[in-house]
Amino acid sequence: MKTLLFTLDPWNPDPVVLKESADVIRRGGLVAFPTETVYGLGANALDPEAVKKIYAAKGRPSDNPLILHLSRPEQAEYLVYMDDRARRLMAAFWPGPLTLVLKARDVIPPVTRGGLDTAALRMPDHPIASALIEASGCPLAAPSANVSGRPSPTDAQTVWQDLQGRVDRVLDGGPVRVGIESTVVDISTERPLLLRPGGMSREILEEFLGVPLGVPDGQSKRRSPGTRYRHYAPAVPVKIWSPGDPLELEEGYSPSEWAFMGLSEPPAHFGYVLRFASVENYARGVFTGFRTLETVWKGIVAEWPPESGVGLGLRDRILRAASISEGE
Repeated sequence: MKTLLFTLDPWNPDPVVLKESADVIRRGGLVAFPTETVYGLGANALDPEAVKKIYAAKGRPSDNPLILHLSRPEQAEYLVYMDDRARRLMAAFWPGPLTLVLKARDVIPPVTRGGLDTAALRMPDHPIASALIEASGCPLAAPSANVSGRPSPTDAQTVWQDLQGRVDRVLDGGPVRVGIESTVVDISTERPLLLRPGGMSREILEEFLGVPLGVPDGQSKRRSPGTRYRHYAPAVPVKIWSPGDPLELEEGYSPSEWAFMGLSEPPAHFGYVLRFASVENYARGVFTGFRTLETVWKGIVAEWPPESGVGLGLRDRILRAASISEGE
């Protein structure tokens, strides 16, 4: 497959490129595009054969559900069973890095929702994503545009490195703003559950809902992507370090052979140090850091960030990069 790359002005994207890209989607093809969180790999979410191409291109397990991306909140009514709570959350936080899990209508193919009776929906806050979805005339199933298990892409060049020859088009809208995936909240049951922390803080959602978000069990966690398999992992080991704790590396390795990334002064003399000015910057740069540092150093020490705000989602990504989770 020949992959075409198009560079677009995020605030004034070329309407011809968007129309042609929407035609590719309608014909069952794959188009990678920017969102505010990470780059997504889009296909017509209602076309089972197109969705299967996503799994094949990424090497993704077929029981890992995909998020449906919308351009307008009212599109959700056709796809899932809505209630007032869902409508209030959409009105308050869409577009934005919040994915909602609801009971699915039959119009969504089982392959898109990983065989579950629920579906995950979100409305990205990016002009190229919104325009592409609107021009396509259908919801886009769009996981991160990378080989499954690798650090998610926050720029088009990373998408190109992973998926050239596997997808029809890559739309380059520049670097993303958030840097980690959306927060996923299950509202298909009475108590809302935080299935995956991400770009929207738990504190903001709990204040809006007036109740604490519940902790999912193993079964309910399956309703979200990015929770059951090893994800976000660079090609070298990742060790987690908390300020004040002793540094523990693989036996026989020296810190001078490893890189450090985080917010604090590193606990040893590392071969390379990547320090961020804020937790938000850390989240924005963590995946790019993983991919850059893996090419030179024998391992990466990642500082354990604060738990509040986007730090909770950042913790989740670092933990999954550093360890093998359920399903592997």
